[in-house]
Amino acid sequence: MDIKRALEDSEHYLMQTYGRMPVMLIKGRGIKVWGSDGTEYLDFVGGVATNVLGHCYPKVVVALQKQAQRLIHVSNWYHIEPQLKLAKLLVQNSFADKVFFCNSGTEAVEGAIKLARKYATGLKGGKCTGIITALNSFHGRTMGALSATGQEKLRKGFEPALPGFIHVPFGDAKAIEEAITPDTCAVLLEPIQGESGVRIPPPGYLREVRRICSDAGVLLILDEIQTGMGRTGKLFAYEHTGITPDIMTLAKGLGAGMPIGAMLATDKVASAFSPGDHGSTFGGNPLATAAGVATMESLLEGGFILDQCRRMGAHLLKRMEEIAKKHSDITVETRGSGLLVGLELNRECAPVISACLERGLLVNCAAGKVIRLMPPLIVQEEDIDKAMDILDEALSRLN
Repeated sequence: MDIKRALEDSEHYLMQTYGRMPVMLIKGRGIKVWGSDGTEYLDFVGGVATNVLGHCYPKVVVALQKQAQRLIHVSNWYHIEPQLKLAKLLVQNSFADKVFFCNSGTEAVEGAIKLARKYATGLKGGKCTGIITALNSFHGRTMGALSATGQEKLRKGFEPALPGFIHVPFGDAKAIEEAITPDTCAVLLEPIQGESGVRIPPPGYLREVRRICSDAGVLLILDEIQTGMGRTGKLFAYEHTGITPDIMTLAKGLGAGMPIGAMLATDKVASAFSPGDHGSTFGGNPLATAAGVATMESLLEGGFILDQCRRMGAHLLKRMEEIAKKHSDITVETRGSGLLVGLELNRECAPVISACLERGLLVNCAAGKVIRLMPPLIVQEEDIDKAMDILDEALSRLN
């Protein structure tokens, strides 16, 4: 199908919920993808931080092929072998004791909200349901996750939001402490705010929030949907901080491209759920969890990919800072951790995204003015250099 036909069919048959680029991608290998017209692109969007191992990573492809031949779906009323393997890998390599599987990050957040409220109301009584989140946060688009999201513009037209959510400035631990009441059950935060432009809190922020939550008897939930699975150079971003949460949500990179989400929790908190309290028809199905096992094993094998992420992340940030300095008249700040990097401009960045596309580079615009880069963790130095040369040229067009 050519792109003209794709654009026509998209407008005719699909709900217009995405501002799609005028490209139809039909093949991917490693860091590269190809359009229907044969054009080759460097992919620094990575399925929005999802393709942590690149496109069609051999170990994941083989795992999917083998599992699809054996068993694709079966109800959670029965035990599922790859689901148990993935749960064990996650528990053995995190703070958590128990895992619940679902299909997306939004679902993982919904599950975390339910678990936090069930735990707190069982412990403290029926009114302990309040959840504190951060302004400019993003937690998903279903009603609970949307209510938790600290962006009023995303809730416009979908009111009323669910009650019980308070939003305070990101990076301000004192604001969280002041917002806690006897009715507060949890604090829900992203270690780095990805969708609002790769916003990194000040040093010590999460440590102080952890102390505040522990002192107040309030649960700490970390949304690691974008920062987890090696994106920041460690398996989970909380590992950089010296603290652990009570609940954590995962998705995106967990299946290296397959739809899967997970909610992890300590035994103490997870015990609040009983059979029938929560569920998911497709959550933790054999196919998705087989991909998850292959992904986790690949990330953990010798730590090579995580080390690669740290080294390439440092190189990418260095190159971005050089570009920002060169174009200081239009750039504001460079921010990043591992292979999650943002370059904030003093104007809308959509023209830069289009200019990069024309030159064979896929990048993303976050919060209107931030060029966000989320390449696969297998990216090489020469890929980064090529991408930065393209970005440099694209930015020159704005001068």
